[in-house]
Amino acid sequence: MSTTITAMAKEARTLITTAEFDGVTATVVDNNPGMSETDAARIVEEALKFVAAGAQFPGGMRPSRTVDEGWHALILHTVVYEGLCARLGRFVHHVPERPDPTRHDPTALERTQARIEQAGYEADRTLWLGPSNGSIPVAASCEHTSCGDANCELNCRTDHPN
Repeated sequence: MSTTITAMAKEARTLITTAEFDGVTATVVDNNPGMSETDAARIVEEALKFVAAGAQFPGGMRPSRTVDEGWHALILHTVVYEGLCARLGRFVHHVPERPDPTRHDPTALERTQARIEQAGYEADRTLWLGPSNGSIPVAASCEHTSCGDANCELNCRTDHPN
């Protein structure tokens, strides 16, 4: 099944096939014992929105810890992720940092949600909570945060030149 991507797609699930979506969702469930398939699917859908927006608006975006769990699952499905990024026109690289609430920039998550909405998707705000929030516990132990050094642009972007 071939999937066509439009710049203003409203349904993130259409970015990959149903079988691919189900496989990535199963990975989130497997990595998070006790998580419902419904929550896992929401997380994967939000990760798809994040990657789509990251391809359209490179740099400066950060996933929440919860959304990062879905992004990790997408990346584990390398063929799916490579195809997704190719169809989106840009490979969106993952640059992890361990969570540190002292350097958490809540405006980074707000800016990312705004970019997702600018890309034509509706952000699921319940999945965009800060690093200390555990309302949906996930295995992901990294979060992308602002840098304070001269190499910030290189080290913390979600996309690097190929």
